[in-house]
Amino acid sequence: MSRIIQFTTPGGPEVLSFKDIEVGAPGPGEIRIRVKALGLNRAESMWRSGEYVEEVKLPARLGYEAAGIVDAVGPDVTGFAVGDAVNTVPAFSQNQYGMYGELVLAPVSAVVKHPPSLSFEQAASIWMMFITVYGAFIEAANLTAGDVVLIPAASSSVGLAAIQLANMVGATPIALTRTGAKRQRLLDAGAAFVIATEEQDLVAEVMQITEGAGARVVFDPVGGPSFGKLIKAMTTGGMLLVYGALSEEPAQLSYLDLLIKLPTIVGYTIWNTSGDPVRQKAAVEFILAGLASGELKPVIDSTFAFDDMVAAHRYLETNAQFGKIVVTV
Repeated sequence: MSRIIQFTTPGGPEVLSFKDIEVGAPGPGEIRIRVKALGLNRAESMWRSGEYVEEVKLPARLGYEAAGIVDAVGPDVTGFAVGDAVNTVPAFSQNQYGMYGELVLAPVSAVVKHPPSLSFEQAASIWMMFITVYGAFIEAANLTAGDVVLIPAASSSVGLAAIQLANMVGATPIALTRTGAKRQRLLDAGAAFVIATEEQDLVAEVMQITEGAGARVVFDPVGGPSFGKLIKAMTTGGMLLVYGALSEEPAQLSYLDLLIKLPTIVGYTIWNTSGDPVRQKAAVEFILAGLASGELKPVIDSTFAFDDMVAAHRYLETNAQFGKIVVTV
């Protein structure tokens, strides 16, 4: 038997409930994992509340990132054995698999070997954030030395990963945050510049930093009323990658600014990369190299116990964290 977390109706964190289930033997293409730690993601909060890009089939499981020990392997699975330390990457639908559990099944296509230098808690925190940024910066934007990149919501786990990866390739990361409260922490995390968007003129600050050129790449998970300002702060012909919708307000922009800046606006999801075996492998190898060199590092804000998952989701929705929220199992 295994305790898992599910919900039977969409809603706030309080809809999450524990259930004891029998976890069967893994089928073809599956691995059974004894979970040690989970990484929480905004996508799981949106899934729970019924606001995700995919329709939820109730009753629903949830969870993308787990770190643990292989308990059993399916009949056709090679490359993994009972006792191996492994992690899961977001490469499946939560309608099919959910990692919030003590013992879970996972598709082998979403399982990678555990980085030996990391704890289970650290490993549960890295894959969503670093693969998301890798796909956006390396595959989509071809970010290189000399580029300037704007990073809204910079204190999120993905935002911090973006700062690290930008530095890794020699680009200049400009962190955007609402107030100056996290300024020093963002500078310590590697941001070249920090702009507090509720206290400073975003466009004027970017233009001053870039000597009027603007940023070539923008990596935005917010949208909303400030979307147009991001376009104004870009260089002509730059790329704006949209990977989230944290603002509940419509995005606002000027068509005239589109004609002036000629931006390429791209909707981006991690599935572009993690859903393709070849691209996923390249991303994992890039991230492992960054971890080995010390240029990429896990950033954990806080750790909750599995029994406290509801409290962990409540904290996730405050947007107060600096880095990843991890749950130990």
